[in-house]
Amino acid sequence: MGHATDPTIFDGHNDVLLKLFRAGQASAVERFMTGDEGAIDLPSAELGGFGGGFFAVFVPSPMDADDKFQEMTRDAYDLPLPDPINWEDAFPIVMSQAAILFELERQGALTVCRSAKEIRSCLNAGRLAAVFHIEGAEAIDPELNTLEVLCQAGLRSLGLVWSRETIFGHGVPFRYPSSPDTGPGLTDRGLHLVKRCNELGVMVDLSHLNEAGFWDVARYSTKPLVATHSNVHAICPHSRNLTDKQLAAIAESDGMVGLNFAAAFLRPDGKMLPEVPLEQMIRHLDHLIGTLGEDRVGFGSDYDGAIVPEVLKSNAGLPKFRAAMRQHGYDDALMTKLCHGNWLRVLEETWGA
Repeated sequence: MGHATDPTIFDGHNDVLLKLFRAGQASAVERFMTGDEGAIDLPSAELGGFGGGFFAVFVPSPMDADDKFQEMTRDAYDLPLPDPINWEDAFPIVMSQAAILFELERQGALTVCRSAKEIRSCLNAGRLAAVFHIEGAEAIDPELNTLEVLCQAGLRSLGLVWSRETIFGHGVPFRYPSSPDTGPGLTDRGLHLVKRCNELGVMVDLSHLNEAGFWDVARYSTKPLVATHSNVHAICPHSRNLTDKQLAAIAESDGMVGLNFAAAFLRPDGKMLPEVPLEQMIRHLDHLIGTLGEDRVGFGSDYDGAIVPEVLKSNAGLPKFRAAMRQHGYDDALMTKLCHGNWLRVLEETWGA
């Protein structure tokens, strides 16, 4: 199924650390090294040509994911957002998941990369490259002291929100059909956080942020606009997807969008069901490339955090996706850009080489 010159995939978002955290820290490293029922582990990464990506640290709300996904199979839905989570409650969970990431590195499973040069070196050596990312800034205190310390520890990407409200801003609910314009924008603390992230070289992730917050970041950030795992609203009118106007702003900033594999954001009917043909993913890619240009599109799979197309239920299926892209007419140069080149470009712009 693979192609002799298939480029390695570097991916904008996965939730494997949350999965390992829930399974129990004691067994986390072994499960990752030897294989698991999940989407990402070392054996499936090797089979699929998965070179690494953004490893999200995420503080879950006390809600049942199965219930949420079941609700998202209806013709229309509007899931209430969970309550905000306090810094005191979020911080220990972030520390626990970050510790799993660093233990994986200590055991030789991956390398935590703090520069684009380090990612490039890992991809060339066939070693898994991990970017330390936090999805939702609940563990960042109002004075931003934790941001300074986490940055020193290797944090290089931060989502201001995961849908639920934080002291920094507001996210979109899981709502279909809906525009992403669902509430107020960033708070004064949020604007300060964006500025400090720019200064420290921490990428600000726009995925899950509502439209008003998106435009606040667009106005105040000095760096390229990046949505690590978001799709096309014109194809699937879900609150989580980006309008053409938002895509145009990302293009103007020389930013980037990672295609989300989550079924509900791919399917025109917004349903979180795994029956999604690869052609539907390519429809989104074609639209993103047409709006953003060939240099500003990549992947942000959301592996281990969502229901994905059946054919791509783990990393091991990625060669099928590459084959479909080639069959569609994407040439070697474009394949390399989509698979990892564009991520390296935007990270060099954001972090410095």
